Amino acid sequence: MGVTSAHKLVRWREPLEQHGLRSAVVAHLGVSARAHPLRARPRRLDESTRSNPAEFRRTAAGRQDYRMGLVDVSTPAEGVRMIRLNRPDQLNALNAEMSMELRVALDEVEADEDCRVVVLTGAGRGFCAGLDLNGYGDDARLARQGDARGTFVRQREIAGLAQRLHHLRQPVIAAVNGAAAGGGLALVLASDIRIAADRAVFAVSFIRAGYSACDIGTSWLLPRIVGAGRAHELMLTGRRFDAAEALRIGLLTDIVDESEIISAALAKAAEIQLNAPFSVELTKQGMWISLETPGFDASVEFENRQQIITAMTADQREAAEAFLAKRPPRFGNR
Repeated sequence: MGVTSAHKLVRWREPLEQHGLRSAVVAHLGVSARAHPLRARPRRLDESTRSNPAEFRRTAAGRQDYRMGLVDVSTPAEGVRMIRLNRPDQLNALNAEMSMELRVALDEVEADEDCRVVVLTGAGRGFCAGLDLNGYGDDARLARQGDARGTFVRQREIAGLAQRLHHLRQPVIAAVNGAAAGGGLALVLASDIRIAADRAVFAVSFIRAGYSACDIGTSWLLPRIVGAGRAHELMLTGRRFDAAEALRIGLLTDIVDESEIISAALAKAAEIQLNAPFSVELTKQGMWISLETPGFDASVEFENRQQIITAMTADQREAAEAFLAKRPPRFGNR
């Protein structure tokens, strides 16, 4: 991961230890403190793990894939970093450890200048089943801070994942391999492009668990993606809906066979990389900001400024020259 990422994990681990959260997570997962991944930095899948091919792969750019406790990060193609939630026995339900590791992974990929696109997916049968209702793993924090403050801190921590994903400078492709419910659906909504396996199912879920359906940004994101009328119906009923319906209402851009979900995401990532990196970054920002802009004229003025900024880049000149010469562009991200 490098020094920067190791420092980030230490920065995240120290507050956990101060609140007694690390011990609570250890107790919840039933593992020893000595072996627990929060005790040390995320394990790089280095030469010592070469005996297991699934645990090690050095990328063409010299990077190494690595595994934390519940989140894996890999480079399946040039310019693409894939984040895989890896708690398959619980359908990748969110707990304190996974939330922390996902935040660390997002920080790292954003800082990676060679990363052009991020793919988010899950291990096993599920994408993410939302909050682990068997226990989030922060009992010690609740005891320290009290129920009101402690649960509010937890709420912000979980909701912050969708915000972090949404504000990532790179476009995020959600490769939805299975069930995406509650917080898992929120992560899908906060992504930029959504592709799902044909067996994937979706549900707001919060309301079925006795909470408000308005959670983790869903009340803002869902109506802007599928329309207010359908969003109201899905949130008020909390019903499950399949991939075919998700495609029909505009939540998904594509449905593929389960075996093709990653290759489909990588193909879309390759299409994105045909465009200049800075142009892609500004386009992602502009598309989301336009949903918060109150008027047409304000949006046009914002677009005008994006056009002038990108026109001043070397990559814009390279794109034009490559187009005229009928050759692939060679972008320098400058």
